[in-house]
Amino acid sequence: MKLEGKVAVVTGSASGIGAAIAGAFAAEGARVAGIDLRPSRCAISLEADVTDEEAVRGAVGAVVERWGRVDILSTNAGIAVRKPVDELAAEEWDRVMAVNLRGVFLASKYALPHMGSGAAIVHMASVVGLMGTRNRAVYTATKGAIIALTRNMALDYAGRGIRVNCICPGFTRTPLTEKLFADPEREARFRALHPLGRLGEPEDVARAAVFLASADAGWITGVALPVDGGFTAGQAADI
Repeated sequence: MKLEGKVAVVTGSASGIGAAIAGAFAAEGARVAGIDLRPSRCAISLEADVTDEEAVRGAVGAVVERWGRVDILSTNAGIAVRKPVDELAAEEWDRVMAVNLRGVFLASKYALPHMGSGAAIVHMASVVGLMGTRNRAVYTATKGAIIALTRNMALDYAGRGIRVNCICPGFTRTPLTEKLFADPEREARFRALHPLGRLGEPEDVARAAVFLASADAGWITGVALPVDGGFTAGQAADI
């Protein structure tokens, strides 16, 4: 098993991609602690708001008290608002920034002191962090920032033997996106944007997370890996 004996902390672990990653890590032999506002199916389930510094500090501390270290951090907690800049309320901007970006910062800040050589961090970005998508101003801003943060963290912690990468999923079936795919015609349009002809499933992303967290990716750091059915390769239509 690729993650035998590793200690993994997964934020956003109660549903969607985070839940799939937690399950995939466990299936590969890791001891998994999930951090979410809701209970998750992990060896340790910690209910905490990733925007709350003391809550995150306490949750990571509980993992270290139980298992002594953190070998893998996977940050997945996220929310979205579909609006352009002039329609966004400042409160909406602040909330998405807090969950999607501050949450990544806090989880990293408190996990890193307990990570040693060979440890890995896998952040969850998005294809919209690599290319613009209409009506997703603040969500796109957070995902672009995560990609930049990933590269900087990779440089900052390479000397300690800690690898930092992120995944950029294409449009994937999760509770966050279910409203987008409720209409069959709209779902068909989303599928057509992906040259491989289908939407992503959480398990597609989870398999990539296992790879990046494992020794198989031991010489990979600072990468934003699209897992997107070809979405970022370009438009497949014959125009």
